[in-house]
Amino acid sequence: MSAGHACVDVYQGAVAALVPFLVAERSYGYAAASGIVLAASLLSSVVQPLFGVLTDRRPMPWLIPLSTAAAGAGIALVGAAGDYPATVAAVALSGLGVAAYHPAAARLVRTTVGGAGHTAMSWFALGGNIGFACAPLLVVGALSVSGPAGWWLLAFPAALGVFLNIPRPRPAGPAAPGTAGAAAAPSPEDRRAFLRLSLVVIVRSVVFVGLSTFIGLYVRERGGGETAGAVALFALFAGSAGGTLLGGRLASRWGRVTTVRRAYAAAAPAVAGVLFLPLPLVYVCASLAAAALYVPFSLQVTLGQDYLPTRMGTASGVTLGLTVSVGGLASPLIAAAADAASLRTALLPLTLLPLAAWALARRLPEPRAGAEPAPAEAEAEAETTPAA
Repeated sequence: MSAGHACVDVYQGAVAALVPFLVAERSYGYAAASGIVLAASLLSSVVQPLFGVLTDRRPMPWLIPLSTAAAGAGIALVGAAGDYPATVAAVALSGLGVAAYHPAAARLVRTTVGGAGHTAMSWFALGGNIGFACAPLLVVGALSVSGPAGWWLLAFPAALGVFLNIPRPRPAGPAAPGTAGAAAAPSPEDRRAFLRLSLVVIVRSVVFVGLSTFIGLYVRERGGGETAGAVALFALFAGSAGGTLLGGRLASRWGRVTTVRRAYAAAAPAVAGVLFLPLPLVYVCASLAAAALYVPFSLQVTLGQDYLPTRMGTASGVTLGLTVSVGGLASPLIAAAADAASLRTALLPLTLLPLAAWALARRLPEPRAGAEPAPAEAEAEAETTPAA
């Protein structure tokens, strides 16, 4: 499932990586280029809760390979698109595939593993981080091949992902933890805690999206040059991968809510270090800040599923998609503040937002270890697991 996740999320990063090629080859302006990115991001994030609702009503394991194929086909069809509307439509198809994949896949990870599931979810999230980070390499490598063949090479990860994500019968044997015991009733919903958790995820998203968008420019403004900006961005992404895995381990020791609180408390000084420490230490602080912001990432998904145990798909769609999209809307505000004052001034609120997330997380309850999925849903989804 983690490898399959990488094969899907590579297409989230591929859209931004394709923009320079489209601007150069098709003479798109900045507004047209931003429209392409917007089409992908809105569909891949905002529509996710709708697919979550669908998977809650009826388990659809076949949606996982189908959505993987759609994500890859959409990006490959960008090369065949003759005009701007066709290009937007192709990118939208890819975004729709990404949106359909995440709630169904995250839900299946949880119901298959059973229990708290934070370690499994951290590996699943790590796959997505790796895929996103590899997207620029895929685009540059594929489009170095001239002609239509280069564009169709972009579909290769999707072909691999379809194979990894095809549902296959589970071998006979002991039932997976959390899927046996069909008599176990799911925990009651805690909508207030889920709403508070959603606010925490939005705040976290504003901080990370703000850093990832502007850290390269900020380092260059401080005299680091383009290479230094790229190194800072790499440190940020490397820290996010490490934090994703670390979150599952820390949650096993401290519990999920405690880990989330401590991570946000640690993120505040790390973000401040990015803005105020000398340039060589900025790389260290960027990596530490990303790690602290990504420690809660997979834990927040499983917490949301436990707060809405009868609607795990909806919870996954909100925590993985909608709240991330809403958090990204802050980037234009940061840019406007940077134009009006300075980039450092515009980024200063990011040092306080982790403390706001910490304050919100203090009132989050710790669900009982591993809320069980609804019995009928567990049995339906336990019959098949994707090959990995």
